[in-house]
This record gives sequence, C-alpha cells and structure tokens, in this order.
Amino acid sequence: MKRANLLRSGFIASLATGLMLLAAPLQAAEVSVYKNPQSGLLTWTSIEDGFSIELIQLMPNYVRAVYSKHNFPQEEIERIAAYCVFGSILKNTSEQQLAYKVSEWTYTDAQGKTHPVKSKTEWLQEWQKVGITFSWTLLPDDVVFEVGDWQQGFTTVKVPRNEHFDLNYRWTLDGVAHTGTLKNLSCAPATFKQP
Repeated sequence: MKRANLLRSGFIASLATGLMLLAAPLQAAEVSVYKNPQSGLLTWTSIEDGFSIELIQLMPNYVRAVYSKHNFPQEEIERIAAYCVFGSILKNTSEQQLAYKVSEWTYTDAQGKTHPVKSKTEWLQEWQKVGITFSWTLLPDDVVFEVGDWQQGFTTVKVPRNEHFDLNYRWTLDGVAHTGTLKNLSCAPATFKQP
C-alpha cells in the first residue's frame, strides 16, 4: 500500500511537471520593421529560437543594375526584376547547429493561397538553359550553420508589387524543427518615391 502511494505521488508530480512545461510560454519572435528615412524602403527582422532573418526591400531598378553588370540577357533581367526581391541576411544566434532549406519555405498571398518560395537551385536550373552560370547573388537554399555562422543573398517571391503577403519559413536546431512567419510583407515600389 505504501509503495502504491509513493508511485501515485511520483506519477502525479511528473504529470504536474509535464503540464507546467506544456503551459510554459514559447519564445516569442522579436520582430521589428525599420523604414529607411532616405529611401523609404522597409526592412523586416525576426529573431526567434536561435535564428535571425532579415529581409530588405530591393527596388526593381537595383535588381536590374546587379544583373546587367553581370551581362545577363535582357529577358532574364526583366524576369527576375518582376519578382518581389529582398536582400536577405540569415544568422545562427544559438549555441547549436542550425540548418534551413528554402525549398521548405512558403508564402501566403492576400487571397490566402500558399505558394513555394523560388529557390536558388530553381533559378540556376532556369538560367543554365539560357547559358547563364553566374550564381552569387541568390540566397543559398540548403545550408548548415555552425554557431555564429551567417549567410546573405536575394530571396524572390512572385506577388503583385502592391500586394501584401506572409513569409513562412522553417529551420532546425540540432535536428529539431522550428517555424516562423513574417507577416504583412510588401515589395519595394516599382520606382523611387521621395519619403
């Protein structure tokens, strides 16, 4: 009888501890939006569960200038400039190994439909068909970060320029999956406007 009471007490204590852990708040994302006073362009930054993602609006003319400098065919320059292009900076802010795959990222458009984010691999496959081998500007799409590592490059989303959308991204810390969402993102304007 005494042993049964001890087991019951231990079970109840374990159950209470488990319920407390379940009720513990998850680490909320620290999201900030910065508006550049000179250009009016926006930057979104989210820091959550050992992962930092920063998206910086890039104007189509900037994108055109980058790819013109590398002698891209005009048709390909216009094709990527028609996308919503962001300068992206990703960082491992944890003390663990971090990994991400852009092929697991999606965006949700204003109509609530979810679409895949176009990856570097997809762009390169298309560009190779027209003889383009340059690849440095795009965000690498399958990366493992050690502690303190970071990466940068362009992220591309196909939405109308005046439409808002949410970016849904995934990463893992030591193999444990995490998800995040940056809400109400928007493309850079088609032309520069004085703020």
